[in-house]
Amino acid sequence: MAEKMADKTAAAESRRIVLGITGSVAAYKAAELARLWVKAGFTVDVVMTDAACRFIAPLTLQALTRRPVWTQMWQNEQPVGDGMQHIALSRGAQAMVIAPATADFLARAAQGRADDVLSALCLARECPMFVAPAMNRQMWTHPATQRNIARLRADGVTVLGPDAGELACGEIGEGRMLSPEAIAAAVASESGEEKLLAGHRVLLTAGPTFEAIDPVRGLTNRSSGKMGFALAQAAAQAGAEVTLVAGPVALPTPTGVTRIDVVSAQEMADAVFAQAKRADIFIGVAAVADYAPAAPVTQKLKKETNETLTLTLRPTVDILAELAQRAPCVFRVGFAAESQDIVALGEAKRQRKQLPLLIANRAQDAINADDNEVVLLDDDGAHPLPRMEKTLLARELIKEVAKRLKTKPSKANG
Repeated sequence: MAEKMADKTAAAESRRIVLGITGSVAAYKAAELARLWVKAGFTVDVVMTDAACRFIAPLTLQALTRRPVWTQMWQNEQPVGDGMQHIALSRGAQAMVIAPATADFLARAAQGRADDVLSALCLARECPMFVAPAMNRQMWTHPATQRNIARLRADGVTVLGPDAGELACGEIGEGRMLSPEAIAAAVASESGEEKLLAGHRVLLTAGPTFEAIDPVRGLTNRSSGKMGFALAQAAAQAGAEVTLVAGPVALPTPTGVTRIDVVSAQEMADAVFAQAKRADIFIGVAAVADYAPAAPVTQKLKKETNETLTLTLRPTVDILAELAQRAPCVFRVGFAAESQDIVALGEAKRQRKQLPLLIANRAQDAINADDNEVVLLDDDGAHPLPRMEKTLLARELIKEVAKRLKTKPSKANG
């Protein structure tokens, strides 16, 4: 087990991205981009131009990445290899991403200039390169910029964006840098991430449900939806066509994912059953309410002094169990959040709901947390995974699902 954990740690450390930042107001977004990659288990080496340092301090990026930030060609502190960081930094990297990329930098990169550490790295790289432009709309549409973009594309550089909307200068139009989430998803999709689920259609549920008592009150739980949304993103990055049925949560829709918003357990069930005919993988991550008020009222209940309120509850539809009858060919994955005996209780749930794979965790450790520790349960027993960030865990779980899709059907699945 120790060897397996060490292998996973080494694999995470080997995933490295070089993030180049140039002199744009959008440089502040690069901090969030670096944070997203670090959270997902990447090592991030940041390289900044002189102009970029006027918009955001290198110390900010150093704190986020826990790595030295490179700003000068002849930087002597903590040299890489033989000190030729303008070459060495790109060796072994999964991708080089320039975000934001100004009009000036795009011009110098298109010309093959090498007059600072970042432009030299672009010439010396042995990895895919991405640029995320950020500039005024007139600068973006200028023929010179468009010629430079065409030249970069012809040289194999992937151009991400820009987006349209309100710009920092107050004008409206194309020129905004894409969101950090969109850039991270695009880089993952294009830079060699394994397409383990290419050709598959994945249906997921995430978040809590809300069961109305009256127009303003209801029964719910503290599920944040973070694990389900991370899995949706990981499945999309693995090449799947993903539909996410989400309970009431305030989370952004993952890039490349189709989202259906619902509130109650019945609404979630209806959405799942309607979409199941198109899916070949179902992952039930949502914390669906087991019970709902039997007779919700249409007017707000008034509090009566010193009187108790009795609610009659009815069981809600069991989505996982019902799906086994409605769509037996769908590969079904369940989650079990238990407060104790997670392996025994999780395995009982797996058998009861005829699941080839169930992922169990301690509810008190996972709810609203950014990391999680789970145990995978299947016909071969219990397989614990170490605690890790949910975004990184989601990638590992997608790998486990893909691995099981290649094997013989589960006994629990008939």
